[in-house]
Amino acid sequence: MWTLSGFADEIDPDPKTQFATLNDLGITHVEFRSAWGINVLDLTDAQIDEVAALLAAHGLSVSSIGSPIGKINIEDGFDAHLGRADRALAVAARLGAPFIRIFSFFLRQDQAPERHRDEVLRRMSALAAKAEPTGIVLLHENEKNIYGDVPARVLDIVESVGSPALRLAWDPANYVQVGVTPFTDGYAALRPYTVYIQIKDALLATGDVVPAGEGDGQVRETVRALAADGFDGFFSMEPHLGTYDEFGALSGATNFTRATRAFTAILDSEGIAYS
Repeated sequence: MWTLSGFADEIDPDPKTQFATLNDLGITHVEFRSAWGINVLDLTDAQIDEVAALLAAHGLSVSSIGSPIGKINIEDGFDAHLGRADRALAVAARLGAPFIRIFSFFLRQDQAPERHRDEVLRRMSALAAKAEPTGIVLLHENEKNIYGDVPARVLDIVESVGSPALRLAWDPANYVQVGVTPFTDGYAALRPYTVYIQIKDALLATGDVVPAGEGDGQVRETVRALAADGFDGFFSMEPHLGTYDEFGALSGATNFTRATRAFTAILDSEGIAYS
């Protein structure tokens, strides 16, 4: 049975409202990115404890920490950023999250990916080494405008680092926004390392984000293939149907519900059980 989760901070900045909406939708997990408008890695220990109490009160668990690790330019200093990984691991442990989402560093248009490959791999290896002793798995997300934004470079990262603490989150909309047709162009190569799915869709013609199944992200084809090969994991709603940038989004409860219903309609029509 597949498990639904979601970036609940797209619903509202207040975690009470976030978690109540997840309860109403029957979603059992949270991809925890922010609360009260504060990024997860900037929350105090007392605030994390308050979030933990609210999660328990609403009967929710955390599927992943939606960290911004790796969302700096590849030429920005790394040492302080590597220290942020310690905070991410501590928060994940406190909230019982098995995964932490990370990225492979922004590149400007004048920064050719091949020139920065060695430094990307050095940094990603250092992050994975931090995670390995903890049992927490880092999830590389294929964000646009980072080194790992297309399937070939995503595969290069995960295979070159070669750590069990680094695996992949699959985001079809982000692939579409860099001109990739996800299932056709990347699924077969990346599936062995893909352990987590983020649900949003987009249009190739414009890059606009749309609910699952309404764009060019091949969500239905991906769902069918995952079901056929026995995938058992998290599907995290990330609607991006309101305002958004590279660090977060606010879609509101109505759009979050719309996005969730669009995806569960696909699961229902394919006869796939979820909770």
